[in-house]
Amino acid sequence: MTRTVTILNGPNLNLLGKREPKIYGPDTLDDVATSCAALGKDLGIRTTLLQSNHEGQLIDWIHAARDTADGIIINPAAFTHTSVAILDALNTFDGPVLEVHISNVHQRESFRHHSYVSARANGVIAGFGVQGYELALRRMATLLA
Repeated sequence: MTRTVTILNGPNLNLLGKREPKIYGPDTLDDVATSCAALGKDLGIRTTLLQSNHEGQLIDWIHAARDTADGIIINPAAFTHTSVAILDALNTFDGPVLEVHISNVHQRESFRHHSYVSARANGVIAGFGVQGYELALRRMATLLA
């Protein structure tokens, strides 16, 4: 049986590959979508990758995932540190949730050290670049098995 994983991305990740490449690397979000789809196929997981700069849109996608996804991988970006609303939405989702950050947030500014999302996440992957998405997808496959 094929499982479905929704991969959500927060603000400014639409600029991945262009914005601060020394921190985030040269890969684009399209590159991430392609690599996750290929790995997902090998793992028996269908992936849907979405990105929004708007908190409410991310919340709507989390609500929709309640009926359409077995798991959520989320890189909430700056909303990580500010959004109780995203945490509340994730708390309505019954499947596993994995939090991904491209950079090592603990080596950055102190305000980035706190994550509201981590209170719900089954695991957090940070500092492995865009490879973190593939690591999260591999872990998700284990959690869904």
